[in-house]
Amino acid sequence: MSLFKKPSELAINSTIKVLIYGAPGMGKSTLGLSAPSPVLLDFDGGVQRVNGAFQVPTLQVEKWDDVIAALNEDLSEYKTIVIDTAGKALDFMSAYIIKNEPKMAKRDGSLSLQGFGARKNMFINFLKQVSMMGKNLVFIAHEREDKDGEQKIVRPEMGGSSVGDLIKELDLVGYMQAYGEKRYVYWGVNEKAYTKNTCNLPNAMEIPTIINEQGSVTGENRFLTNIFDSYHGYLKSERETRKEYDELIESAKEEVEAIVDASTANDFCKSFAKTKQIWDSKLKIGLLVKTKCDKLGLKFNKKSKMYA
Repeated sequence: MSLFKKPSELAINSTIKVLIYGAPGMGKSTLGLSAPSPVLLDFDGGVQRVNGAFQVPTLQVEKWDDVIAALNEDLSEYKTIVIDTAGKALDFMSAYIIKNEPKMAKRDGSLSLQGFGARKNMFINFLKQVSMMGKNLVFIAHEREDKDGEQKIVRPEMGGSSVGDLIKELDLVGYMQAYGEKRYVYWGVNEKAYTKNTCNLPNAMEIPTIINEQGSVTGENRFLTNIFDSYHGYLKSERETRKEYDELIESAKEEVEAIVDASTANDFCKSFAKTKQIWDSKLKIGLLVKTKCDKLGLKFNKKSKMYA
């Protein structure tokens, strides 16, 4: 049996890793807690800014050892781990690295180049550990403005110059921005901000208002839950369609192999024309038929649309 699997047989990673960033006061923390069954790792004391109706079980982190201990607890009732903020979490990682390996620090106490490499590996291993636990990950970050030549670009306040390397490990990066009284998350290609969209989301999505001007709750906090549910539905649909596609191609290969003359070729083409096609199946099966008929010396008449 081959070690290689068909696309429809591949294991699907159902967990999602997302980063939401934007200016202060945008409601980033509340948005992060809209993920399914969340638990919060609060690195910067921001939990008190979240409306009481939307607060969740929270670990107020004092050192990275707290995170290590927390991940060893029974977290089976939770589906998502929310990190607020990502920048502070990386600072805690840096302190942990320097405490355990002082040579990773420069004289001024900051990470050395080797230390940044160690932190990148530590970050990636953290993502893997949480993913293996079957949990989604949501990072919250502040925004920072940089210059790319004359162009200003907004990026997450996360990891200094290594932010690009860290973003590579995530599935979604959304930039929150307000226009008037409405707020949006931008996932698609954006010349002015870091974004990433591997989950087939619209380029921009409006965030519903769930707290009015008087501070009263007017709706459920489900923005990310709805996105995750939609994406999981998309993956399921794609997998089912891929299975149908594979079965269609395999069946066509067997039928094309059975073509021995013009009569059987035309019978197949007549039947094939009535078959529901998926993705590029019409092109792929058509090439199979052409190759087989060429080997048999059959010619296709464009007027009659038949082989002879």
